Amino acid sequence: MIDFQNGSLFKLRPVSNNTYLEQITPFLVPGEEVLYSFQAMRDGVVFTNKRIIAINVQGITGKKKDFTSLPYSKIQVFSVESSGVFDLDSELDLWFSGLGKVRFEFVAQFDVTQICRVISEYVLR
Repeated sequence: MIDFQNGSLFKLRPVSNNTYLEQITPFLVPGEEVLYSFQAMRDGVVFTNKRIIAINVQGITGKKKDFTSLPYSKIQVFSVESSGVFDLDSELDLWFSGLGKVRFEFVAQFDVTQICRVISEYVLR
């Protein structure tokens, strides 16, 4: 599993939703669709309409991958820090039941409030 406590691994930049689609399609359930996809070096994070899928590329060749599923239904609390004048990155902190805090850091070009709306729809039900 990815070490979510090490935020430096997750300077996420937006990529096409097709970037990880072939890799995660076997894990998707009926009615689940990809909303946002991000890449950080070799790793990736995909936000669907039901969960977050973190993809940890391992080894020198990158053929070995770890897929971690983080369902929105297990989020207890979330917090957003928007980008500012000197700190151009935004951050999303999520607290999951049984896992604890997970932090994602996004590059300045992405408005993280879009993801917050999606998460709110599922957490506030």
